[in-house]
This record gives sequence, structure tokens and C-alpha cells, in this order.
Amino acid sequence: MTVRVLFFASLRERVKRSETAWRLKDGGTVESLWNALVEEFPAIENMGGAVRFAVNREYVDRDHTLADGDEVAIIPPVSGGL
Repeated sequence: MTVRVLFFASLRERVKRSETAWRLKDGGTVESLWNALVEEFPAIENMGGAVRFAVNREYVDRDHTLADGDEVAIIPPVSGGL
């Protein structure tokens, strides 16, 4: 299966792209996707404990099972304000 992965903020800067298509085995989870991305982009490994995941615009846990064509947004913590 193939999913569309969107990278935001500092995560996007570390992987040097805003999105990618990623192939996974059927039944893959958000966690297995993250692990595969860390192998490809080692610079993101230390962000793993702080990122959030949204699949098709809804926040999900790491054990969420992905389906072909899903859009997975990976969102690092952000700070700011007044």
C-alpha cells in the first residue's frame, strides 16, 4: 500500500521536503511508518517522542492501522505566542 506523508515545521526542515509517498506492507501502522521514516531520515529520530500523527485529518495513536491512500500528517511540537 502507499500512503501520502506530510511533514510540518522543524520536521519538514530536517527531511528537506514537505511531503512524500511511502510504501508499506498491508496492515502497517503509524508506528511502523515512523520507524521506516527514521531509517530513511535519521535526523528525525530524536523527535519521535514528541510528534503527533493525524490520518486523514484526525489525530490517531501510533497503533492506528493505515490503509492504502491514507494521508498521514506528522506534526512536531510547536511553540510561540505572545
